[in-house]
Amino acid sequence: MTLIGAGFLGIEHFTPPWDVFFLPLFNLLIASYRIIFSDFALAIIVFTIVIRTLLAPLFVRQIRSQKEMQRMAPLIREVNRKHKGNRTKIAEETQALYREHGVNPAAGCLPVVAQLPLLFALYQALIRASNVVTLSVKDAGSDTFAQLQAALPGIQKLHDVKDAAGQITQVQYAAPVVGSGATCSLPQFEVANFTHFLPLNCQLIDPLKLQSAIHTKVSWLGGLDLAQIDHTFSVLLPGLGFYLSGLAMLAALLQFIQVRMTSPKPNPDDPTSSTTNTMTYLFPLLTIWWGGLFPSGLILYWVVYTAYLIAQQFRIMGWGNLFPLFGWQPAFAPAPETGVVSRPVRRDSSPGNPGSDASPPNQRPAGTPGGSSRPASRPTKKRRRGRKR
Repeated sequence: MTLIGAGFLGIEHFTPPWDVFFLPLFNLLIASYRIIFSDFALAIIVFTIVIRTLLAPLFVRQIRSQKEMQRMAPLIREVNRKHKGNRTKIAEETQALYREHGVNPAAGCLPVVAQLPLLFALYQALIRASNVVTLSVKDAGSDTFAQLQAALPGIQKLHDVKDAAGQITQVQYAAPVVGSGATCSLPQFEVANFTHFLPLNCQLIDPLKLQSAIHTKVSWLGGLDLAQIDHTFSVLLPGLGFYLSGLAMLAALLQFIQVRMTSPKPNPDDPTSSTTNTMTYLFPLLTIWWGGLFPSGLILYWVVYTAYLIAQQFRIMGWGNLFPLFGWQPAFAPAPETGVVSRPVRRDSSPGNPGSDASPPNQRPAGTPGGSSRPASRPTKKRRRGRKR
């Protein structure tokens, strides 16, 4: 694989098996940057949309599985109520329901598990493209780093990172962009803390080789530097040294909407309901926390990714269980009860069909088509008497 990459594509540094996932994504991100006017923000947006579109079949399967599980929730609750205390019977009846409805409870989890290596590779691709390497004070003063600086010209110190007390805790450097031959295979690159000092060109195909670093500052986002923590749309919390990022808050809001759309409704009889409800709020809070730790380019990716996923879910399941939201039920999103009535299951409603969903005439309100204020049994008896005669 290394021979193929070096001989035909110009890739000079390949580490199997990780680079099987990483290199295609990294080159796709740089290609987006080169094609779209060297705008790193637009490159991340286009890159995210392309990746999510390619992975759409996996997410569609996951969303449909979640939707079917929600439709089965009343049946499962009834099984729990009927066999309360008998775990064996509950498990048997539940599995029978899954088989009857053709539902695999693991189908919603498998796509997520299968994408974990890909998501980690996306994270690494964005970090590498930003070309900023953060080292601890200990690593920055180590002999290994001194040897790397001597063997690899072009490493530039950016600035020191201080804590609330003013002590230097980390040092940020810019890795070199141009490199080939021996500079792509230094032994220091095998040390985990110094891996990202590998020149960008060592892992780019020939048509995408860069002559200068990627411009991570975006003018149309107020000069936001996507390689740094969000300092443009953020507020520094006094005494904590933590930046509350507006971009991360937007990502958290979108994530709350996305998770709530697919979350089952709270059920006091279901012990997992409270856990699911907690996760609906916990994940967005974690996103806000990550916004003060990770570069804003990653948060921008998360915003676009979550918005795209919401659009996918809406196409399949509408608003799902998003509403009522804290008691608010907007007019554009009908209540779940209304939605069920307005979209009945289509079956043969011809007379005499035992599988028909059509209501008997005596159960329809008077004045509606086919409705009558008289019981339906009388005309039925008259017809039968006529047949006998």
